Amino acid sequence: MSIEIERKFLVTSDDFKQEAHQKHYIKQGFLNSDKNRVVRVRLKDNEGFLTIKGKSNKSGTTRFEWEKEISKTDAENLFNLCEQGIIEKYRFLVTIGNHTYEIDEFLGDNQGLLIAEIELSSENESFIKPVWLGKEVTGDVKYYNSSISKNPYKNWK
Repeated sequence: MSIEIERKFLVTSDDFKQEAHQKHYIKQGFLNSDKNRVVRVRLKDNEGFLTIKGKSNKSGTTRFEWEKEISKTDAENLFNLCEQGIIEKYRFLVTIGNHTYEIDEFLGDNQGLLIAEIELSSENESFIKPVWLGKEVTGDVKYYNSSISKNPYKNWK
C-alpha cells in the first residue's frame, strides 16, 4: 500500500521522444471504475498488474494505491471481465533533474492524446518543467484513464 502523489500535464509536441530512455507498450482495462475506487488490470510489455486506486484528494494530486504483479495469462484473462473501453498506449520515460516523467501516447480511439505524469514526494515539491510540457490537468477527471476508457479522445472534438 502506498500514497501516490502525482501531477498530470498535456504534452504539446513529441520532442520528448528524443529524450526518452525507455518505451513500453501498455494495455489496460477497468474491472471497476467507480468514483470512489478504480480496479485496473494492466499488461505492460509482458508483465501483468492488478491495481486498486482510491478517490483523489480535493486537488487531485494524492490518492491511495495498491498494486500486485500477476501473470501475463491472468491479465489477459481478466481483460474479458473488464468494462467496455480497453486502453492501449505507449509509455515513454524521460528523466529530467531528480524526476522521471511518464508520457503516455495513446492509441486507437484515443490517438492524438499525449499526457505526462510526474510522481512527487510531496504536493508542493518543485520540479523542472520541460518545453514540451503544456497545460496542467491534475485533478481533471476527464483526463483519468478510467474516464478516457468510457469517453475516448476521438469523441471530444
